[in-house]
Amino acid sequence: MSVAKKLASQTAVYGISSIVGRVLTYLLVPVYTARFAAAEYGIVTGLYAYVSFLNVVFTYGLETTFFRFANRPGTDRQLLYDRVLSLLLVSSVVLSGLLAWQAGPLLELLGLPPGHERYAVWLALILGLDAVAAIPFARLRLENKARKFAGIRMANILLNVGLNLFFIVLCPDVLAGKYLSSLQPLAARLYDPSIGVGYVFLANLAASAFTLLLLGRELAAFRFGLSLEPLRPLLTYAYPIMLMGLAGMVNETLDRILLPTWLPDNFYPGKSSLTAVGIYGACYKLSIFMSLVIQAFRYAAEPFFFAQSTEKNSPATFAMVLKWFTICCAVIFVGVSLNLELLAELFLKRAEYREGIAVVPVLLLANLFLGVYWNLSVWFKLTDKTYYGTYIGAAGAVVTIALNILLIPVLGYMGSALATLVCYFLMAAICWWLGERHFPVPYPVGRLLLWLLVAAGIVALGWFVAPENYWVRHAWHLGLCAAFVGLLVLVEKPQRVLARR
Repeated sequence: MSVAKKLASQTAVYGISSIVGRVLTYLLVPVYTARFAAAEYGIVTGLYAYVSFLNVVFTYGLETTFFRFANRPGTDRQLLYDRVLSLLLVSSVVLSGLLAWQAGPLLELLGLPPGHERYAVWLALILGLDAVAAIPFARLRLENKARKFAGIRMANILLNVGLNLFFIVLCPDVLAGKYLSSLQPLAARLYDPSIGVGYVFLANLAASAFTLLLLGRELAAFRFGLSLEPLRPLLTYAYPIMLMGLAGMVNETLDRILLPTWLPDNFYPGKSSLTAVGIYGACYKLSIFMSLVIQAFRYAAEPFFFAQSTEKNSPATFAMVLKWFTICCAVIFVGVSLNLELLAELFLKRAEYREGIAVVPVLLLANLFLGVYWNLSVWFKLTDKTYYGTYIGAAGAVVTIALNILLIPVLGYMGSALATLVCYFLMAAICWWLGERHFPVPYPVGRLLLWLLVAAGIVALGWFVAPENYWVRHAWHLGLCAAFVGLLVLVEKPQRVLARR
């Protein structure tokens, strides 16, 4: 039980910072949806979709590789740190320079409106800075310095949010004379209305640069040393991780890239394809409640799984972790799905954004299966068979591409959401099936699938049997949430189970 407590405490630290940070960031959604039309927000959504791909390219699997090799007996962790960070530093400078140099042609290739080249340059710098910060952050996780890791992440988010509010809300309002008229000369010098949504990227750039300053101690311990021969085994391990990550990004973000291309003209009457991307992107944000739990869990679980790999009872530990992770995510799925009306009113300020909320339960369930997949993927990471992750990710990417192309013309962005759900479910199923043959773990698969079916049934009941009265409807939804949690407690008896462990 001490092992589970250690993972839970680490997840709590990462989780609190992740949850608080993501909530603060999420509070920008009502700002964006109030200040920008859906078409403008579609530019942000589209560009950040490409950034997700490029983040994988910039780090090319070296973060997970660092964990794996650092836990091998006899490894000089400082030397490993120097070599990996040296390689990332050189590649980040080269890649950022290439992206900035080709900003104009790239925007044209991506089909985005002309005149936004500076946005691409800023994003190139963000990608480079974040890639360089990845290994110092990984070192903090390896050394179990969760509080420092969380503190720096929080500082990054607070600065990002603060700058967004300053440039997107405060400066325009001051210049419009809504308040603080005495600050108009200062606001006029600092604020350029022509930048518009570009301030979203500028705030991100400033926060990324500030993060490197906060990682000063970790960077000061770094000594540049680039020698390709010792890096070969690292790159051999890393490149399947990168390919797996690229496939994962296809599954996670390709829908927002394909929507403008495959959505038929006037599919949504009176709305452009970029507007549809903006609506879908804003509604996608409502699935954050699942993704932030998965992110927090991954921060703690990846080094935990590697550290536990040599323990005799590690398979039982991995099974227990998956069980309670899935149950907790099922509660989130039910709670958010049945209270979407309230959340949409709170965060999606313009009515045009709320037209797409039906995709949210589908995306929540999809992200739940993604979290299950990350749990199950421990087998190929511990057995150094990372190429299986590439195969699984590639299979998921094929499914994502095919279903998006087939379903977008018929169902619009709901087709993209369903494609994401099918993809992540199949990835989790294939990973479990292969894992049973290479690294057997006694996962309670049947029991967990039953709970997920019950959760999906309760959500469907809440959506399709909805009283017309506003207050009665919300009381009904809250009652269904309470019933699901009560059933879980009654059947699983978590306190007694944990006590016996």
